[in-house]
Amino acid sequence: MNSFGKKLTMTTFGESHGKAIGCILDGVPAGLKIDESYIQSELDRRKPGKSKLETGRKEDDKVEILSGVFEGISTGTPIAMVIYNTNQKSRDYGNIKDLFRPGHADFSYWNKYGIRDYRGGGRSSARETATRVAAGAIAKLLLSRVGVSIQSGLCEVDGIKAEQIDFEYAKSSKLYALDPNKEKDQEKAILSAKSKHDSVGGVVLTTATGTPIGLGEPLYYKLDAILAEAMMGINAAKAVEIGDGTSSTHLKGSQNNDPITVGGFSSNHAGGTLGGISNGDTIVVKTHFKPTPSIFQEQDTITKDNTEVKCNLKGRHDPCVAIRGSIVCEAMMALVLADMLLLNLGKKIEHIEKIYG
Repeated sequence: MNSFGKKLTMTTFGESHGKAIGCILDGVPAGLKIDESYIQSELDRRKPGKSKLETGRKEDDKVEILSGVFEGISTGTPIAMVIYNTNQKSRDYGNIKDLFRPGHADFSYWNKYGIRDYRGGGRSSARETATRVAAGAIAKLLLSRVGVSIQSGLCEVDGIKAEQIDFEYAKSSKLYALDPNKEKDQEKAILSAKSKHDSVGGVVLTTATGTPIGLGEPLYYKLDAILAEAMMGINAAKAVEIGDGTSSTHLKGSQNNDPITVGGFSSNHAGGTLGGISNGDTIVVKTHFKPTPSIFQEQDTITKDNTEVKCNLKGRHDPCVAIRGSIVCEAMMALVLADMLLLNLGKKIEHIEKIYG
């Protein structure tokens, strides 16, 4: 279960403290210009150690394309990419090799497999999401050919909610804050928690504009359902909302419906989907991230032989995973939309005739 997608399939490999992480992206059409500098720029947005608001682990996250690209153009064959790990400190995890860190996957991995890579969480580490960003960058290049644009940013940190949404501002913000008037308070909340050896949660808003009508495969591969699956598959994600999400449960039908005019929809409570199919409006997704479970406070836990002990963590960890999680949300939305786009190509005879007629 290391693959995602139907027509555009991403398979990832590697562990946090292994030699490398990487992915194979299969299904990219031949003839797409693959801009390696753009892929690297996306990885640079996600890479760790850029500020005091993030983990101190510094990785260059330099991506190397191994196959599927010739002279800067996709060949239609699987695109393999690798990112070598260069700044591991595996010794920081020696004291937890026989115990389970609260809030982590250690307990469930051990009980499922009977073995686990305790160095930084191994395969369960958010380090793996760098590969999703690399694959997502190629999906974005594909989507840009049809005018789809994806943006994201933090709309809430530690309960401090954005009152305005400015995606352009978020691009230059250290925490990808969407509201410049709330950024300082959100930053203070993160640093305050960090100073107390604690962490905070956050909410990422991700949107896609220019999405064509008709993406989504009812009944069991609905666009909104797969978007939710994609976001929930990101480390530390605990809830996903499409459009108005939980707020829609507080509305009447007359308030929640989006009236249709010849010029389009007059509101977007649905978040760009109807019946699991894109309706051409902006796709709106909120992803809720829990506080980073890696905190430097003494906690109760047990060992592999069921002995009660105290857990005292070492290492380098993000005080708010939602910050870098926002870049991963963009990547996952891009992979879903690109997959849906390719799946939709054969849904009308006109599409086939246009290519083969």
